[in-house]
Amino acid sequence: MRKYKFLIVFILIAGIIIIAKSNQTKNLVNFVSNLNTVTIKQNEKYTICIDPGHQLKGDSDTEQMAPDSGSYKARVSSGTAGIATKKPEYELNLEASLKLKHILESRGYKVLMTRESHDVNISNMERAIFANENNADMVVRIHADGSNDSGVTGACILIPSKDGQYTSGIFSDSSECAKYVNENMKNNGFKVNGIFERSDLTGFNWSKVPVVLVEMGFMSNYTEDQNMASPQYQEKMMKCIADGLDQYFKNKK
Repeated sequence: MRKYKFLIVFILIAGIIIIAKSNQTKNLVNFVSNLNTVTIKQNEKYTICIDPGHQLKGDSDTEQMAPDSGSYKARVSSGTAGIATKKPEYELNLEASLKLKHILESRGYKVLMTRESHDVNISNMERAIFANENNADMVVRIHADGSNDSGVTGACILIPSKDGQYTSGIFSDSSECAKYVNENMKNNGFKVNGIFERSDLTGFNWSKVPVVLVEMGFMSNYTEDQNMASPQYQEKMMKCIADGLDQYFKNKK
C-alpha cells in the first residue's frame, strides 16, 4: 500500500514539475515572440533601398558625374563576369540583392529595389535620385569585383568620401553603417579587404542619403567566383549585411 502511495505522490510531483516547466517554456516563447514583434514594429519606420549593380546591357552614353559637374561618365557600365561560372555580374548582383530584400522584409523594413529584372536601362545617377526621392534611410549597393590578378580575393566596402565636395554630408552615417557591416562579415568568416572612401562614383555624388556599396568578392578568382554563385554563400553574406543594418538603426534610435 505504501508503495502505491509513494507512486501516486511521485506521479503528482512529476506532473507539477512538468506543468511548471511547460509554463516556463510558454513564457519564454511568448517573451521572444513579443521581442521580435517589437523589433519588427521599430524597423517598419525605416526604408532601405537596394541597388543591384549593373544591368543586362551597359550604356556608354554619358551623364554628369555629380550635380553641376563638368565631368561626365558612362551612364552604367557592363560589369564583370565569373572566371569559373561565366555568370555575368549583373545576374549575381540581383540574386544576392533579392536575398537581402527577403531578409530585410522579414525583419520589418520597407525595402525598395532600383531593379528587379535585368532588361532595364537605369543610370547610376537615376538610381541615386530614385533613393533620394523615396527618402531612403540607407542605400545598399550590391556589386562584385574583378582584377587582372586572379589571386586577389575578398570583399570590399565602399563609402562616400568625407572630404568629397558632394558627399561630405552623408559620410558619417554611411561610414557608421559600413563599420557594422564590416564587423559582421569578418565575424562570420568573410575576408574583407577594408572600407574605402570614394569621391569619383556617380551613385555616391548624386546621393542625398547615406549609402554603402558592398563588393562581395572577386569574380576573377576561380574559387571565390564559385563561392559567390552558391545560394548558401549569398544568403550568409546578405544576412551579415542585414545584421549590420540592424545594429546601425538600433544605435540611431
